[in-house]
Amino acid sequence: MKSNIFLSGMVCASFLLCSSFVFAQKEKVDATEATDQEALQEARAPNFSLPGIAEEVELLKHRGSIVYVDFWASWCTPCKKSFPWMNAMQARYGEQGLKIIAINLDESRKDAKSFLEENPAQFSIAFDPKGSTAELYEVQGMPSSYLIGPNGEVAYRHLGFRPTDKRMLEAAIEHLVSSL
Repeated sequence: MKSNIFLSGMVCASFLLCSSFVFAQKEKVDATEATDQEALQEARAPNFSLPGIAEEVELLKHRGSIVYVDFWASWCTPCKKSFPWMNAMQARYGEQGLKIIAINLDESRKDAKSFLEENPAQFSIAFDPKGSTAELYEVQGMPSSYLIGPNGEVAYRHLGFRPTDKRMLEAAIEHLVSSL
């Protein structure tokens, strides 16, 4: 009986210790993201020119527009959830100046094409199998998105995609589109 109580106590203590570590790490990540966000807001978005499905995709060609750059991969589960939302945003704000460019980072274009067959895109797709553009943008995970203003500066950066993110991301898009 005493060993069960001791074991239960150890499990609870371990849980509390791990929970406080996870909470502390989340606080640290949130603070880092805020700092990175401030730095990125002042940074010009690196230009890229990548092969696309039909033609070369170049960021500089869209200067004066609002550009939502999304980095994704075929193995990324949240990426599958983001594609219908990006289709909806392109349809809703495209005529107002929004251009969505989704950059695939798979080494194999075959993997990307299989993903696109299941998750069709009504926006530009670019391929970066070496990940050089992701390095320029300092991508930390998938999906990662960057909202670029008409002046070419990064206005907003976001890591991940959860259903609860939709409203916040759309508000950022609306804010920039209304400034055109």
